[in-house]
Formats: sequence, C-alpha cells, structure tokens
Amino acid sequence: MTKAEARKLLLEKRKALTPKQVNIFQDLLLIRFQELEFPYFSMLHTYLPIYDRNEPDPIPLVDWLRFKDPGMQVAYPKINLSDFSMRHYVEKEDTVFVMNPFGIPEPEQALEIAATEIDAVLIPLVAFDQEGNRVGYGKGFYDRFLASCQPEALKIGISFFPPVDKIEDIHFFDKKLDLCITPDLVYAF
Repeated sequence: MTKAEARKLLLEKRKALTPKQVNIFQDLLLIRFQELEFPYFSMLHTYLPIYDRNEPDPIPLVDWLRFKDPGMQVAYPKINLSDFSMRHYVEKEDTVFVMNPFGIPEPEQALEIAATEIDAVLIPLVAFDQEGNRVGYGKGFYDRFLASCQPEALKIGISFFPPVDKIEDIHFFDKKLDLCITPDLVYAF
C-alpha cells in the first residue's frame, strides 16, 4: 500500500468514527499507555489534536506522565509553512495557544528549546505499518523534526487503528517509530 492509499483509507475510517467510539478508543489508549514502563522524561514533546478530524488526543497520556513524573516538562510544536520545519516551545502555566492555518493550536510567547533537548515525542499519524513506518498528512514536518532530535529520543505514535501490512513508498528521510500505541495493542519496532 502506498502512503497516499493508506492516508486516504485511514482518514476515511477516522472520519466515520462516532463520538462514542472516539471516547472508547481514547480510554483504551490511556490503558495501553499506562501498561508501559517508561524511563523518566525530563522533556516530552507532544502535539495538540485536530478534534474535527478525530485525531487521537495525547493530553490524557501527557497528564498521566505528569502525575507519574511531576518534574517533567512538556513542549509543543509551532510550524513554519515556508520551509515545513517546526520550532518547539515549553509549556508554562500562562502559555497561550493560538490556532494556525490548519486548525492546530500552537504556543504563543513561550520558551523555545532545541530538538536535542527532547527525550520523547508523542507523534500524530494517519497510518503506520508493521515495520514502524508512519504516514502523516504529507508535508514532512515530523520527519524533519525527528531527524534533528537526539538519536535515543523515544518516538511514540498514537493511532486508533492497527497497522497496515506494508507501506511501499518509504523514503530514506522517513523516520520510523519506536512504539505505536493503539486501543488493542502496543507495537514495538
């Protein structure tokens, strides 16, 4: 299956989910996540979901990690449409989030950090395969970002659906996941 085919198929499946199904899947994602043994993360990077696309919400997972490791800091991305890069900002109590052109909340006037300061990344995705390859929305923001992270940074995908068998058109710059959390299973690569 190509990236375009996987993207089309899984976006349609996500769109067809009812609010009740999304809530059930969210609860199951948190249960699967809590079953994992993570090292202490001093800096976790995450995204804020596009709710009208039924994108999995990582915030319950982040809240659980904050409860477990109260000293952990959380960073959020802000995209640059001119070069498809991302900058990363640490959330503070007074951080304000503003919608970007894609309807994604981004931090405003927060402390910027380098990608090399990040220990783990919760990654949005549309689809993934049995080998840990992910399909996003097609602009390469996360592949560029992950290439600049420290090699040992943990890359964790979140999906409501299991993997497709194989994504055929993987490029050398595509970055693989280390784990993908789904409502039924955690996949390790």
